[in-house]
Parts: sequence; structure tokens; C-alpha cells
Amino acid sequence: MTDLQLSWPHPAAEWTEAMPIGNGRLGAMVFGGAGRTRIQVNDATVWSGTPHGPASALKDIDAGPERLVEVREAVFAKDFRRAEALLMAFEGPYSQEFLPYVDLWLTLPEGTSHGRTLNLDNGITTEHLTVDGHDVERTTWVSRPAQVLCVALSGSIEVDVDVSTPLREVSRDGLDLGIEIPIDGAPRHEPQVEEPLRYGTVEGYDPFGAVSVRVARTETGVLIVLASSTSAYDAWIGDRQHTRDEHRRRAAVLAEQAIETGMAELRRAHEADLRPLLSASSLRIGERRGGTHDVAELLSGKDEQLTATVLFQFGRYLLASASRPGAPPANLQGIWNDDLRPAWSSNYTININTQMNYWAAETTGLGECHLPLFDLLGKLAVTGADVARELYGARGWVTHHNTDPWGWALPVGMGHGNPSWALWQLGGAWLVQHAWEHWDFTRDRAFLASTAWPMLRGCAEFCLDWLVEKDGLLETCPSTSPENLFLSEAGTKESLTYSVTMDVALIRAVFERCLAAADALDVHDPLCAEIALALPRLRPLTVTEGGWLQEWAEDFPEDDPAHRHMSQMVALYPLGQIDAVATPDLASAARALLERRGPGAMGWSWAWKIALRARLGDGETARELLSEASQPFTGDRHRDAPVDGSEWGGLLPNLFSTHPPFQIDGNYGFPAGLAELVLQSQNDVVTLLPALPADWPSGEARGLRCRGGLAVDLEWREGELAYAVLRRLSGDPADVVRVRYRGRETELRLRAGESTVLKGL
Repeated sequence: MTDLQLSWPHPAAEWTEAMPIGNGRLGAMVFGGAGRTRIQVNDATVWSGTPHGPASALKDIDAGPERLVEVREAVFAKDFRRAEALLMAFEGPYSQEFLPYVDLWLTLPEGTSHGRTLNLDNGITTEHLTVDGHDVERTTWVSRPAQVLCVALSGSIEVDVDVSTPLREVSRDGLDLGIEIPIDGAPRHEPQVEEPLRYGTVEGYDPFGAVSVRVARTETGVLIVLASSTSAYDAWIGDRQHTRDEHRRRAAVLAEQAIETGMAELRRAHEADLRPLLSASSLRIGERRGGTHDVAELLSGKDEQLTATVLFQFGRYLLASASRPGAPPANLQGIWNDDLRPAWSSNYTININTQMNYWAAETTGLGECHLPLFDLLGKLAVTGADVARELYGARGWVTHHNTDPWGWALPVGMGHGNPSWALWQLGGAWLVQHAWEHWDFTRDRAFLASTAWPMLRGCAEFCLDWLVEKDGLLETCPSTSPENLFLSEAGTKESLTYSVTMDVALIRAVFERCLAAADALDVHDPLCAEIALALPRLRPLTVTEGGWLQEWAEDFPEDDPAHRHMSQMVALYPLGQIDAVATPDLASAARALLERRGPGAMGWSWAWKIALRARLGDGETARELLSEASQPFTGDRHRDAPVDGSEWGGLLPNLFSTHPPFQIDGNYGFPAGLAELVLQSQNDVVTLLPALPADWPSGEARGLRCRGGLAVDLEWREGELAYAVLRRLSGDPADVVRVRYRGRETELRLRAGESTVLKGL
């Protein structure tokens, strides 16, 4: 099969035109060009802050269970100003920032660039140059096996190499740099912080990174490699803190070993590592996938089927490049950032954005890429337990709107953040669904026992203690619907109330999945009895008088009926509590809400709406939304658009999704939504072509995954299923597999490794 490649005729003039590569730990943006060219490098562990930051901040919070009682009294009395004033004391400062690391500068004699390509099937960039009358090929990749950035140039070429850092350079020995990393970084939406990037040291942690670059002439050209070693990496993996000299030696050894390995073997090992992951699944809309596709032509909108095909693989490629075991998970910008004060700190925003980063992980065969998220959850289960106890007098663990690799679990906001985003206690309840999904897709019993069950159990403990009885129901209070506001009876814009739909849907999912996990493991835990008593007392999903899915416990009017967030729709996607077949009335109400919200806004909002439309079987609107989302962004990409969605985003020249600013969640959300259009597996039913748009009459999918340990290949022609192959990868062979197509169903059983072909139902 021919590889899928993106092409650009010229070098990148700026960062949003450069090509992204990565190995989960090191990320780089490749600009290209003869003369002096830049490769901007990130290390996924290079964040401001310290391992002790979350615990230190908690000590400074002057709030707790007694004040929570007062807050609840004020909320139930609809004394909104008093409730908000009391809650401000619960807000801590801010989570930390993901920072740029170094720039690798390559200087060749002046020449001509004949274009550059990014291969989405092997993660290698290629550029052809003419320098001094000679043809030169430059290839660049980031090797996971060797843990280095590699640049290979062909021919007898002279190249000058330099390396610099936007952080604090504290030592230099040739091309070896010692770098200090800030111990505190304030987001740029907190301009009143006097020292936004603060350097220093703290007891037990030395914020240091070492970079080592090596250059070698080979039989075929020149090989350049870059390696990194950081104290933050030690902290992430729970290793002892190495000294600065040890970091310098570790980076140097990695670089020297890579040089000794040689260009051919470095590339072979890289492809052997990454290519199987990128080829685990594929989606072809229309007749073309492989080949080299000019990005400007893709952005022209002339071939929306090819654009959809490319966006599916591009999103998968970005996740495989940004999230691999052993490093922090993909953040708001994946692992690519060149701004010392990136938008929203390029952190983990966990009321939608971090979750969307991983929606496609299981369905598109990237389950391995999901694992770093569970490492972060493991940290939050520790830091969040302290927050749950101290702030709310609760068992279990909690986290709020933002987090970082240090495990920030407090509310952020510095005492002035609007409760609509800052004071939302169910961040953990949404994140932990990912642990359940990894189990549900893989049926990895060891993962369920060691990771998913303890996380679900701890989250369920918090949820049980967070609920408060009112008129026979168990309510969440205070409660906000991220990030929307409602109009009170007095006409004021408010965020605080009780039992918003999103909260209750998430808690119901935590409880039900906790019970299912205990059953699968044959665990007899007294907590399950508490959950069983609480479940029927949760508020049910309801419909407003206007006919759309209700967002709050009361039928409040929204301040913004076209709001970019659709928080109550978490019940439809990804949780599956609303189903077009099983709950048709709620599905109709969900459809009515989508009509009320309207079309696009920014990348992540488009992506969520595409997935929601797919769950409702509405492929036509989903296709229209994707067409909107894949338009080129023609505004000022250096200016942050208003967060209210009043200005729409689009795709940048390198296909990054932007509002602006660039946020990678849109890129990650597109393959998730596209997968839902052709295959779904919620609620114990595998549905083939559930929402295929009429304008996509032919295509094929390979290796898409289903809950229950299944994989599916399928092809369609003239809008009809040609065939589907179902394979059991894992799971219980006694489990019945229900397969649905166009309202017809069949049942079958498959042993592990067995497959069956369906040509009609």
C-alpha cells in the first residue's frame, strides 16, 4: 500500500506552517529550507513547576467542609452572590505551563528547496534541495527506540550546527547545553502575576535539563542527533533525582549511542516501532488514500472525501507522535509549543479538551497511546485524595478544571475565576471513564484489576460523599455546567446551581462502571452496596419545555443558546446513556439541542458535534460540520479569538486545528467522529455504517476497534455495505456479539483469534 504523505512546495515561513514529528517524549517542528533552517524542539516533561507544587498550594487554601455547608445553603436558597463569594476561597492559583525547550539550527550553503513532505505512515519528513549544484535529501524523524531526534543529509554537504534555548542557559560545552527550567509559570490570562516565569530551586528538586547534539559524517552524508535528559522526567517516572552532571552524561550517552548505531539502523528501528502503530487502522472515504497530497489543495475543499481521509490519519499520527508510554500524556498542543506563555498554559483542560485528545485512541487502534493518561490519573488519585479530604471532607479523590504532570487537583482561578469553569468538581469523574473504556475495548483483565478498578473505586467514593440529599434525591451541590451560564429568575447571569445534567450523567457512569468492574473481577466490596443504594436516587435526564435536553436541574434559559460547550450531551457521546434506538425520546431531545446550538465554533466544538451527530445517525449534518471545520483559517493566526465562539476557527497551513489559538483537540477529535460515522459499539451492539453520509458512497475501514475486544474491517459501495469482517482480538468467547445494520440484527460468538465475514444481515 502506498504511504499517505502531505506535501508543501516551500519551506515553512513560521511555526504554524512547520511539520510536526515526535516520539511521545521529544517533539519537533521542522521548518525546512536551504541556508539557515530551524527545528524547534520540545520535551514533553519540560513544564514549569515542581513535584511539590500541588501539596504546597493546598496548604494555603483557607476553605474546607464547614464553608462547603454554607455554600450549599446559599446555592439552594439561590443566594448566588453569597455562594460565589464563599467559593472563591476554594480557588488555588494555577496549574503549570508546558514550555518550549530548544531550537536546533542547521546552516547549509544557500540553495533551492524543491518542496517538503511529511509521511503520515512512518513519521518521517523529507526535503529535496539543490545546494551548490548538488541534489541533497534531508530526512528528519524522532526515534523512540533510540530516544533522539535524527536529521540525515545525503551527499557531500557542509552543514553548520548550533543549538539554543529560550529558557535559561546555564552551561554550554560545544553543542551540549545545560538548561534551567522555571519553577513557576503563570498563564497569560493572569497578567497581574508580577513574575510570570520564575526561576529558582526548591528542596528535593533541581529544575534542570540537559541537551546533547552530535554530528557525524557517514558514507552517505551527514547524521545529526539530539538527546535530552531532565529532572522532570525523573519526577514523572518516580526515579531518584539525578545530578546535573548525571543528566549531562545521560544526554551525551544517548546521542553518542545513536551516532554509533548509524543512520540506516536508526531509521529501520524507528519505522519498525511506529509504522505498525500507524497502520493498526485506516479509513478511506472515496477512492483515494495513499500518495502525496498537496496541503493547499486539500484546504481548497475540492475533494472533501480525500480531506476526510487525511484528517483521520493526521489525527492518529499526531496522537502516536505525542503520547507514548513513559512520558506525560498529550496536552492542549500535543507536545508542540514554541511560546513561553502559551494559551491556557498548554496544560490539561479536563472539562472536555484532554478527554477529546483520547477519544480516538481505542476506536482507531491506538490503545497503547492511551496509557500515559492513566499515569496522570494515578498521580491525581494521590494528590486529589488530599484535596477531597481537606476541601470537601470526602473520601476518594477529586480534580477540577485544570491539571498538569505534577498532579494539580485544586480548583484554579486565584480567587477571581468564574465558577462556570474554575469550580467544577467532576473532572476526575470524566477522566476516569477513559480507564473503563480501555478495559472495555481491550478486555485486559490485569489492567482492570490494577488500574481501572482502583481509580473507579476512588472516584466513586468521592462521588458518594459529594452527593447531598434534597427532597428524596441525591444532588450535586454546588454544580456548574462547563462553561455555560443560565439566566436566573431575576434575569442575572449565573453559573452556580445544583445537579447539572453533566454532573449527574458522569456520576451515574462512574457508579455503573464501578459495579460492572467489581462484577468482572468478582470483587465483593462494601462500597458496591453504597453505590447500589445511591444509583436510583440520582436525578434522571430530563427535557425542557422547549423540547431539548435539559442542562440544569431546573429549566433555566441559557445566557447563550448557541454556546460552544454542550456539556449535558456527554450523556449521548461519549457515555452512551442516550441511544437513538433504546431511548428515542431523549435522542430527539438531544437532536433538538444540537439544532439550538447551531453549527461550528472552533475545532474541538466541531469535533464534538460531529461525534454527537454520528451517535444520532445524522451523517449528513456531520459531513457538513466536517466541511466547515476543514476550511482554511484566513484570519490573524497570531491573535487569540474570543473564547465565546463568536469567531470561527479552521485549519492552519500545516493542518493544525485553530480557533485561534492552535489547540490540538480538534485534530484528535476528527478521527474519533469519523470512526463513529462508519462503526459504533456502545450498549453491547456493533452497528455497521450507522451514520454514513449520502455524499460518501464508497470507502473502506480497516482495523477499527469495538468494545468487547473486537476489530472490524468493512467496505461499502454505492452507499451499501459490501462486506464486514469481525475479529475477536480478546475477551470472552462466550459473549454474544450483536451486530446491527440498517435496523436488522444478527448474533454470533467468536473465539479469540477467530473472524467471520458478513455480507448482509
